[in-house]
Amino acid sequence: MKIALAQLNTIVGDFAGNQAQVLDAYRKSVAAGAKLVLTPELVITGYPPRDLVHRSRFVPGNIETLHTIAAEVGEVPIIVGFVDINKDAGKHFHNAAAVLQHGKVAHIVHKSLLPTYDVFDEDRYFEPARIIAPVTVDGQRLGITICEDIWTDEYLPRPLYDVSPPEMLGEQGIDLLVNISASPYALGKPRIRERMLGALAQELKVPIVYCNAVGGNDQLVFDGNSLVIGANGDVLARLKAFETDLQVVELGKSTAATQAVETCDAEELYRALVLGTRDYVRKCGFKSCVLGLSGGIDSALVAVIAADALGSENVLGISLPTEFSSQGSKDDARDLAKHLGIRYDTVAIQPVFESVKGQMRDIFAGKPEDVTEENMQSRIRGLVLMSLSNKFGHLLLTTGNKSEMAVGYCTIYGDMCGGLSVISDLPKTRVYEVSRWINREREIIPWPTIEKPPSAELRPDQKDQDTLPEYDILDGILELFVEQGKSVGEIVTAGYNEEVVRWVLRRVELNEWKRHQAAPGLKVTSKAFGMGRRMPIVQKFRE
Repeated sequence: MKIALAQLNTIVGDFAGNQAQVLDAYRKSVAAGAKLVLTPELVITGYPPRDLVHRSRFVPGNIETLHTIAAEVGEVPIIVGFVDINKDAGKHFHNAAAVLQHGKVAHIVHKSLLPTYDVFDEDRYFEPARIIAPVTVDGQRLGITICEDIWTDEYLPRPLYDVSPPEMLGEQGIDLLVNISASPYALGKPRIRERMLGALAQELKVPIVYCNAVGGNDQLVFDGNSLVIGANGDVLARLKAFETDLQVVELGKSTAATQAVETCDAEELYRALVLGTRDYVRKCGFKSCVLGLSGGIDSALVAVIAADALGSENVLGISLPTEFSSQGSKDDARDLAKHLGIRYDTVAIQPVFESVKGQMRDIFAGKPEDVTEENMQSRIRGLVLMSLSNKFGHLLLTTGNKSEMAVGYCTIYGDMCGGLSVISDLPKTRVYEVSRWINREREIIPWPTIEKPPSAELRPDQKDQDTLPEYDILDGILELFVEQGKSVGEIVTAGYNEEVVRWVLRRVELNEWKRHQAAPGLKVTSKAFGMGRRMPIVQKFRE
C-alpha cells in the first residue's frame, strides 16, 4: 500500500490558503500512485486556532472548507484535520479527522486525549471522543489517531490519562495505525517521538504512519520529521526536518530518506529559530526587519538568523553607540553586517543621552548616576529602533536571551522593545554554542564578538558578570528551576551554591512582570517563558 504524507505549513485561519495546499498535495500524491493521503492535525484551521473557534463564522467556515475539499477528492482517500461541532453535551467542539473519498466525508474520528499542560490548552475548547474504534477504508482497518492520542505514559510529563487509544484500537484489530499531528518542536523532541513510535509499533505489531505539521505559528515551531514505522519498529521513511515535504511511501519498503540526517543540538536549534522567524515575520505581513547591532553576541546571532530567514537585503542593522561603546564592539557590528551583506547604518545616541540627562538634572539633583542612566541609553535605543520600524514598516527584532530574560537583566521599554524576541528561549551558553556552529567553516560572526567577555556597555568597563553569576552556573540553575521545577534544596544538592541559587530564583520571581510585557518569543526548549509557563505576577510564595 502506497501512502502519501503531506507535511504542510499552514496559517491559522487561512482557510483558502490551507485548502489550496491540501488539494495541491492531494493531486501530486494521486499522480505519484498513492492509495491514501495524510495531512497534519487541524490542517484546515491551522494549529493552534485558540479562541478563534469562538468566532461565529470560524468553525462553520472550516466545515465549509472541508466539504469544498471533499468535492475534489476521488477514489483515493485523504485524511484531513478540522474542527468539528459537538452536537452532544460538553464543550462545543471536537478536534477531528475526516476521511474524504468519492466527493464526500466518509468517516469522522475525534481526538481522544486533549493535552492541557505546557503550551497546550485543548480541554478549553474540545470534547474528547466518545467512541474509539477503527474505520474501514478500501478494505483496510485503520486506527486513526490525532497527535496526543499516541503519546504513551512514559513519554509524557506524568501519567495523564486512564485510556490508551492505540491499545484500544489494537485490541479491536487494525492493519495500520495512523496519526495526524501538530507536535511543536523542543530540543531533542524529534528523537523522542521516533523512539516512542518505534516501541509502539512493536507493541501493537502494526505499521504506524505519523504525519506532522511544519512551520511557525506565533511562539510555536513545528519541525515536521514525519515518519513511517514498520511493524518491527524500524523506520521505513523519514520526512524532512523544518521544511515542507511530500513523500509517497510503500509500506514494507524503506526509502532513501530512512537514514537519519546527523545533526547536533546547535544546528537543530538554529534551523528551528530560522523557520520560526521567517514564518512569524511573513505570516504577520512584514517583508523586512530591523534590529540593533551592539557588537555583542546576542544581536549578532539574531542578525544571522534574520538574514537566513528573510534574505540579507531585508535586514537592517543599526549601531547605536554612546561614549561607553568600545571601538572593538563598533568594529564587530560593522564587520558582521559586511559578512552578512545586510544593510547597516549608525545613529549615535550620545547627544540625545546628554540632552535627556540635562533635562532631568534639576529633578535628579543630589542623586548619583546609577542604573537609571544606564536604562536611559537602552530606552533611547528603543525609541530610535521603533521609529525606524514605524517609518519603513520593518518588524523590530529584540535580541535578549533566556538567561537575561529569566533574571531581568534587560530594560523594559528599552532593549525589550520589538515585535518578536527571537532567542528569548535560548540560554546564553546555547547562544555561544550556536554561534560557534555558525562559524564552523568560516568567520561569519566576528570571532572577537564570541571570545570577548559579554557586556551591556552601559557604564565604563562593565561586564555581565559584575552583576550575574558565570553563565554556565546561571544556566544550569535556570534549567533545573524553570524547565524541571526543582526546589532550592534539590538544586543545591545538584552541586550549586545555596546563596547563588537563592539569588537567581528570587530574580526569576521578581521579574515576572517584565516577561509579561515582552515580545512573543520562539519556543525551542521544553519550558519557555510565555504561553507555556503561566506564573502570577503578584504572589507571595517563598521557599
